[in-house]
Amino acid sequence: MNQNKAVIYCRVSTDKSTQETSLTRQQEELTQYARSHGYTEWQVFLDQQSGYEVDRDGLLDMLDYMKAFDIKALFVQDETRLGRGNARMAVLHLIQKQEAMVYSLNDAGLLALNEMDTMLLEILAVVEEYQRRMHNAKIRRGMRRAVENGYKPENNLKNRGNQEGRERKEVPIEEIVNLRQKGLTFLEISNTLTGLGYQVSKATVHRRYIEHIDRLEE
Repeated sequence: MNQNKAVIYCRVSTDKSTQETSLTRQQEELTQYARSHGYTEWQVFLDQQSGYEVDRDGLLDMLDYMKAFDIKALFVQDETRLGRGNARMAVLHLIQKQEAMVYSLNDAGLLALNEMDTMLLEILAVVEEYQRRMHNAKIRRGMRRAVENGYKPENNLKNRGNQEGRERKEVPIEEIVNLRQKGLTFLEISNTLTGLGYQVSKATVHRRYIEHIDRLEE
């Protein structure tokens, strides 16, 4: 974790030239604010877009940067700079997942969330955790069913032990056909292959299987 490094995020709602002064002022004030909290290094991200939009270059770059460099401190003028409406809650949720602290200049300290915001963030965290558990359960079920039907991944799949999975981008059509013949659905095949290191969706499995059948019938 970079204890002395933070990110600064500034946003104005439009790209009008009159807003550029506000953007510059935010940056200057937040730079001083970060310094007053003992941060000696910071990266600044700027946006000139509506807070209701989540597809903002500065915002997305900031989130990627925080994750890549394990940044735990974010400075903003106020919570509306991060977003408005549902977009604000989505951004706060992503930052919460990074276990980062948000300092608000207007709050003169850590960002102050109301009771409703806190409750919604807790609900989002719980829902996401159960989604993860359900996804893992589907993978395990697909794997179990495949093995019960005689599937032996250790004899069929290549690149075992390749932790990065760089050579696994190609979809193993022979395994898709094999699992399909054993009665697995396309979703179960997708989950099974995902559990074995192949990042492949149900739609891709279905498409590759149909392409394979078409080639056999030519």
